[in-house]
Amino acid sequence: MHITSARRIVDMDSGVRKLDLVRYYARAAPWLLPHLRDRPVSLLRAPQGLNGERVFQRHLGRMPIPGVTLHDELDGGHPLIGIDSLEALINVAQLDAIELHTWSARAADVESPDRVVFDLDPDLLLGWNRVIEAAELMRALLGDLGLESFCQTSGGKGLHIVVPLVQGASWDDVKAFARAVAQRLASGWPTLFTATQTSEHHRKKVYVDYLRNVRGAGTAVAYSVRARSGMGVSVPIAWEELAQTTGGAHWTLANIDVRLKQLNRPKRPAPWAHYSAVRQSVSSELTLRLEEGGA
Repeated sequence: MHITSARRIVDMDSGVRKLDLVRYYARAAPWLLPHLRDRPVSLLRAPQGLNGERVFQRHLGRMPIPGVTLHDELDGGHPLIGIDSLEALINVAQLDAIELHTWSARAADVESPDRVVFDLDPDLLLGWNRVIEAAELMRALLGDLGLESFCQTSGGKGLHIVVPLVQGASWDDVKAFARAVAQRLASGWPTLFTATQTSEHHRKKVYVDYLRNVRGAGTAVAYSVRARSGMGVSVPIAWEELAQTTGGAHWTLANIDVRLKQLNRPKRPAPWAHYSAVRQSVSSELTLRLEEGGA
């Protein structure tokens, strides 16, 4: 397809052009599309690049996007966006979408989330080794609750910790559980974690952002580029790889092809290979256990 303004510079610091971004999404499609399919998607668009105005788009506007799936019935008659094919992915990139955010529920059962997502957002004064420590502590706490979790670089400052669920819990259940986990970490390790976003509480700590676990909120999808200087990419990793990472933007558009080549090796297991096979759930009893200080 013809890419308009293909040579427009998206990020002045890295020199990434719009064409580079579109070509990346085309190359990453085999790994990206499974994370997008069957979910409502929101777009962060930057028509004039990172230095211009940004538009966060949840609904499809008056102009249709070729290949994009419409979810008309999920949000009060305002069509939500679905990206289920390479054609749709390329066309949203052509419309200057940089970031792709997915809901934590499938479009077919949007009132029943199928994951809990925690965004570990570190203060810039905190060393990366402390962020790694924070992620491992969260993994251990979740493991003590009988829950398996998966790690993903955010492409920005921190990490995303994802807990897959079988559908059945409500949005209120999932949010209450996520809040209890964040507060348990903050009370158990008060010098490392905070569950409060304000700058005075955030200083030299990791803010455990649990607020994305509500209906309509989204998280940057795996292999999404982030609209930040340097063009970081959010990448799923195995827990064994965490110690070798250097930051939330360990991978960028400049080096992501190295990672994609690793994933393409037939004998190398994908870092989240058994994610879809995990069968686990959260409950009000589990939340109460956390709130009472148990693990």
